[in-house]
Amino acid sequence: MTTIMERPHSLTPTPEPTDPIPWRRIAWALPPVLLVLVFAVYPTARVLTESLTTADGSDFSTWSSVLGSELFRNALWRTIQIAVLSTLGCLILGTFLALVLAFVPFTGSKVVGRLIDTVLALPSFLITLAFTFLYGTAGAVNALIVRVTGNEIGPLNFLNTPLGVIAAEITFFTPFVVRPLLAAFTQIPREQLDVAASLGASPVRVLRQVVMPEAWPALLAGGSLVLLMTLNEFGIVLFTGAKDVVTLPVLIYTRGIVTFDLPGAAVIATVQVALSLGLYCLYRFTFNRLMGGNRAAVDSKL
Repeated sequence: MTTIMERPHSLTPTPEPTDPIPWRRIAWALPPVLLVLVFAVYPTARVLTESLTTADGSDFSTWSSVLGSELFRNALWRTIQIAVLSTLGCLILGTFLALVLAFVPFTGSKVVGRLIDTVLALPSFLITLAFTFLYGTAGAVNALIVRVTGNEIGPLNFLNTPLGVIAAEITFFTPFVVRPLLAAFTQIPREQLDVAASLGASPVRVLRQVVMPEAWPALLAGGSLVLLMTLNEFGIVLFTGAKDVVTLPVLIYTRGIVTFDLPGAAVIATVQVALSLGLYCLYRFTFNRLMGGNRAAVDSKL
């Protein structure tokens, strides 16, 4: 009997010839890169170059005059003040609403959740208009107080102040904190809460040691988003008619549209963009550090 020895086939696949230039990847990456360049990079660069345009030929005279003015400093401080206080109010109110909707069962909770969602689809000036109808000098609340007390003028007159702007922004931007927190609360296992309660932990302790550690990333994300949006909010400030409340967006509008001072408006807009990008980078750094710390803690427990 003759034994035929066959050469075994090689299990290693034959490498396909590779293109030295990945044209397909370049073709797929080119459209989004062009969109970013056209709609983001070019307008920002155009604003920066416009801020350097002066009549006397000096490059930084507009910058020095704008940044050295008291109006700009007051607008910068007012913008930061309103943004920080509005964000703190949204965090407090949004956390309370999210906890109630997630862990306190009551009739109509789903309806309340849907109503909070509808606020996200409304323009900001509608909230200001509703505040005017309710809390304005001729609003429904003042009319009711005048009818009850018999006074000629109602006591509420805060819409034209920074307090009115902050109240309107808290009302409008709170859902941006509620929705991420509700999503985070739904990820917490119910058994974990039951075990903590069965071991004798009070509701406050369960909230502090079990619920909130899981919700910190969502709370940070929602708060950072609200801070960025309140920092750049223009419609609410404009529709409240608060003459003494001048923020950076309002100052940009006044310089660029009312007085047609485009270089001055470009300087303020550049500062606004730099402030927003700085806050975004700080948020990303803090979020990565926080998530990295959570992963390290989980790995150490495992």
